[in-house]
Amino acid sequence: MKNFLKVILYQPLFNILAFLIFIIPGHSIGVAIIILTMLIRLALIPSSKHAIQAQKRIRDLNPELEAIKKKYPDKQEQSKQIMEFYKINKINPLSGCLPLLIQIPVFFVLYYVFRTGLTTARYDELLYSFTPHLSTFTTGFLWLDLSLPDKFYILPVIAGLLQFIQARQIMPPKHKTKQSDFQDVMQNQTMYIMPLMTIIIALRLPSSLALYWVITTIFTIVQQKLIMNNNGSDKSSVSVKIRQKNN
Repeated sequence: MKNFLKVILYQPLFNILAFLIFIIPGHSIGVAIIILTMLIRLALIPSSKHAIQAQKRIRDLNPELEAIKKKYPDKQEQSKQIMEFYKINKINPLSGCLPLLIQIPVFFVLYYVFRTGLTTARYDELLYSFTPHLSTFTTGFLWLDLSLPDKFYILPVIAGLLQFIQARQIMPPKHKTKQSDFQDVMQNQTMYIMPLMTIIIALRLPSSLALYWVITTIFTIVQQKLIMNNNGSDKSSVSVKIRQKNN
């Protein structure tokens, strides 16, 4: 498994980073990381688009879901009706987790890519024969040393705030109810706990990883904004299915 990840993800990403550093004027590692992040996000557009569209449909259907919760106060029956509702409307409530599941291994691979790519250790042996070689490079970018955590805590805080904006953007309108369900709990955890965890983790990681996380979250926010504002035929097709069920 280790060799598989090295051949499929680790070494290719390392060589792409090395190539980007070579061709960028001034050999800026920070700019290379931003470009590499954008390339990764572009490659993940199909899966992330599908997940955001599923989240959008759930948000559009939230009034119907709230009506089910009021109609069936018993938790067991409520869960059964909600799952039936998802089935009728062809929604997988876990589909929003897919991009995260994809990004987790990529994130850990990039950790090793940046850790190795920002030092001279094992640099030569990881390069392909056709990848341009840089004998010297610096890790400075803006106020950062990308090989070390951000000593001013600026990038981790930005990463956490962006994570909050991303989570808040996808949340459906709140309805005041006395009851709370598993989905509500998960949404609150996503919106508040995850940004806090992002800040805590980013404080300990090399700022190259925090920079990657900031750029990928900005990309996600823009993608979500475009998809969530698209009021196409999705909503009308859902309402037809709802009427059919009610009949």
